[in-house]
Amino acid sequence: MTTSRTSLPVSATAVALGALLLAGTAAAKLPPPSDEAKAKAAETAAKTAWTDKVAAYQLCKAQDKVAAGYLSHAKAAGRPASAPVETPPCADPGPFAYVPSAEAKPPLEASGAHSPARTATQPPSSNRPDAVVNPAPAGKPASKP
Repeated sequence: MTTSRTSLPVSATAVALGALLLAGTAAAKLPPPSDEAKAKAAETAAKTAWTDKVAAYQLCKAQDKVAAGYLSHAKAAGRPASAPVETPPCADPGPFAYVPSAEAKPPLEASGAHSPARTATQPPSSNRPDAVVNPAPAGKPASKP
């Protein structure tokens, strides 16, 4: 049995190479979102949360209706029905109302651990002797090494 080796045509290789080049440009870092985009995203998140609350409220009402229907049919048929389990009442979320938060800035850290470095006022080293830079306090003689 003879195995034949086939190679890709030149056009398929060119397409693969082109796809790799385009993939590199697609992976480029996107700029940070603008303030308007951030506000729109926050409003969309609030709307989604409200929609979830509305769906939970509608589900709760439907479950209450099914439970009430089951109990009434069981009593009408003369079958014993267990007492319903006490559940919290359904909470109506009300109409959607979005109030954007004030421009909240992150709190300043007390330790300054993540604060930016201060601007240097002098170079880190100098030619001045240590006795000039750090003079001994008055009344104490300078220690000799």
